[in-house]
Amino acid sequence: MRANPSPTFLRPVLAGIAALALSACGAETEAVDPGEPPLAGATIGGEFELQNIAGETVRWSDFDGQYRIVYFGYAYCPDACPTDVQRTMQGYSQFAEEKPEQAARIKPIFVSVDPARDTPDVIEQFTNAFSKDLIGLTGTPEQVKAAADTFGVYYTKFDERPDGSYLMDHSRIAFLFGPDGEPITMLPHDLGADAVAAELAKWVS
Repeated sequence: MRANPSPTFLRPVLAGIAALALSACGAETEAVDPGEPPLAGATIGGEFELQNIAGETVRWSDFDGQYRIVYFGYAYCPDACPTDVQRTMQGYSQFAEEKPEQAARIKPIFVSVDPARDTPDVIEQFTNAFSKDLIGLTGTPEQVKAAADTFGVYYTKFDERPDGSYLMDHSRIAFLFGPDGEPITMLPHDLGADAVAAELAKWVS
């Protein structure tokens, strides 16, 4: 299989960030009693062993005591992943402006489901396009598969072409987990950054 060309996500992603940054308005994040978390008792999430962009081993337990936003995707994704991650991180940034102490307890994590192409350098470019706070993780195909299974995430390769390029079909869920690694909710990135910020305000204390 021939090497794939350099990812083209940066131009549209950076342009989108600039445009949305100009138009974004603060979300209402007044504290209320949200009741029981939507994902309370769900058997998703748990220990994994992956690598960060520096090649260091990262485990789920490394984030103990912190809230975690987790999204599985891939850097070469032409549309869905950049949109989902952009809205999620914009919501996180809005929340951080209003509640900096609470936001400091959140670790946003992006896990690649395409380790063949998403090298540490590629993932670093991708995550930095959205936020310096976004942690990018990858691993061997076996490690990624084990992590995806643990989080109930689906992915598969499709639309393979003669030039070696292809797309990945995958779950598009941004999970929020609590300080003990417990699943809390799915962040509504499909509704935009304001909705994400408001959802974080419900659950992050």
